[in-house]
Amino acid sequence: MDDRVVANQGPYKAEVEAGQTYAWCRCARSTDQPWCDGAHKSAGLKPLVFKAEKSETLYLCGGRHTGDEPNCDGFHSKL
Repeated sequence: MDDRVVANQGPYKAEVEAGQTYAWCRCARSTDQPWCDGAHKSAGLKPLVFKAEKSETLYLCGGRHTGDEPNCDGFHSKL
């Protein structure tokens, strides 16, 4: 079951560090947005786990309907 909701009507600005592993919340129920806190267990969605290749600022999707997970692709403007 894909029980996705909108957490934010725009992207989350996130600083990531090279070599660190992150878990982006796909269900939008985490209280630690945009990161996963385990709230997905009742939503049927698992987080997207990724390792940062370099230290940088990312703009992570808050609307959870991006075509470029976990990055914002502007789709939120259509929600």
